[in-house]
Amino acid sequence: MTSGHRNKLLSQLSSADIALLGPMTKIDLRLRRSLEAADEPIEFIYFIEDGLASVVESVPDKGAVEVGVIGFEGMTGIALLFGDPQSPFDTYMQCEGTGFRVDAPALHVAIRESATLRGRFLLYARAFSIQVATTAFANGRSTLLERLARWLLMVNDRMGDSFNITHEFLSTMLAVRRSGVTVALQALEGRGLIRSTRGKIEIVSRELLIEASHGAYGRAEIEYRRLLPPRGAKDVRPKVEPIAA
Repeated sequence: MTSGHRNKLLSQLSSADIALLGPMTKIDLRLRRSLEAADEPIEFIYFIEDGLASVVESVPDKGAVEVGVIGFEGMTGIALLFGDPQSPFDTYMQCEGTGFRVDAPALHVAIRESATLRGRFLLYARAFSIQVATTAFANGRSTLLERLARWLLMVNDRMGDSFNITHEFLSTMLAVRRSGVTVALQALEGRGLIRSTRGKIEIVSRELLIEASHGAYGRAEIEYRRLLPPRGAKDVRPKVEPIAA
């Protein structure tokens, strides 16, 4: 196995598989940087090392809603794994960071020539599809407070206990009014689960935040760890833990 990559997919590839991806360019991923544009050819794949990307569905006159998130546990460009040259969704950075960029043609070569690389990337694609499905369930069946708790936990998994985010952006991601987000944040803060200041959120009690999600958080994270377990893991049905654990 290789070392030196924080990205979980890259860190578990062999040096031979890494080489198949060709030159990897390390780049700064600035806030709101576009990684994929809806209905446009995918030119690059990004393996995020630090930061967080949102996968967003936008409909004219209806607005936008987040359908998935990608951090150091995954990659963009999963449509290419299935022979689809584009995605119907926009993907852009919502928390800035760094990552490695790979040309799309190099990915085509790598998945054709390496069964191990192809298999690992497809398992990630499966895990991401479960995340999207659980987001749909949460949006349809969970309260705003439960959805917010889930979202904060997902960001906590990828960004740590403190991160920058605005109420306005949260309202866009959760497809609710800004005032609703403010009230829900105040409720979580009043219960001692988080601290919220202007543009910044700090997780105070992860355990209580999981309880506050009322089941909205956990399924996708369990399935990610089942499909892509940490090195040396023996339990095929892990408890609800951060995806990086």
